[in-house]
Amino acid sequence: MIRNLLNQTHLSETEPEPSRRRFLKAGLGACTLLALPMTATSAHAAIKRPFEKKLSFLNLHTGERTRAIFWANGRYIPEGMRAINHVLRDHRTGDRYAIDPDLFDILHQLQYRLRTNQEFHVVSAYRSPASNAMLAARSDGVAKASLHTFGRAIDIRLPGRKLSDLRTAALSLQMGGVGYYPSSDFIHLDTGHVRFWGG
Repeated sequence: MIRNLLNQTHLSETEPEPSRRRFLKAGLGACTLLALPMTATSAHAAIKRPFEKKLSFLNLHTGERTRAIFWANGRYIPEGMRAINHVLRDHRTGDRYAIDPDLFDILHQLQYRLRTNQEFHVVSAYRSPASNAMLAARSDGVAKASLHTFGRAIDIRLPGRKLSDLRTAALSLQMGGVGYYPSSDFIHLDTGHVRFWGG
């Protein structure tokens, strides 16, 4: 009898009682159930929160501003593109042009590299052939077939940032042409082949 009592004591120390085992299983099951909705909610939130690309501009000639989402849910947003194209139009003639979306991507990457969402101050964006011809006649620094006339170039500055830092960040992207014009306080960006120069 003593041996039976010892065996029962030994078993109770090494294995949980059936009721205790059931309690532990129920507790683990409840924890699992509580965790599942949180995981599902987190995944659902990630799906519902799309990655968006935004840009802000101030046209220094017209004083017009825009802050627009130009890309979301894996596609370019026509309304955002139109808003930006309007502000980046030729301020001399009022002509508009569809700006190359790759230029927006370069500007967005530049913002990311600089860790800012400040608005870009625009010195020049789209130029009509007439405006470009007039500028080319006045200066050797304006190309006759400028990428500005194809909506593929922009001249910008960023308030509160050194122009040299802006140029360094743009060069690090390796995403097109970068011109540096410290005397006029702007950098040129375009969607041509990777190259750089100073003005």
